Amino acid sequence: MKTYNEHARRHGSPFDRGSADSYYQRGRSPHHYPNGTGNEPRISSMTPDEIEAYHAGFDENEKNRNFKDYN
Repeated sequence: MKTYNEHARRHGSPFDRGSADSYYQRGRSPHHYPNGTGNEPRISSMTPDEIEAYHAGFDENEKNRNFKDYN
């Protein structure tokens, strides 16, 4: 299993977006924002490594059970 350093976890990265999708309980939809979250373009056509990083972020957050409380 790969480890993801601070750079790989930067805001908008595939790892970050996977983690955020899990946090907000949105389900998996691999994507990233190379210019930072919310700054176009939103990229959904990703390399296998980027998809792996997205799923790693999602899975890490699921494991930690760090979800937004909507109550």
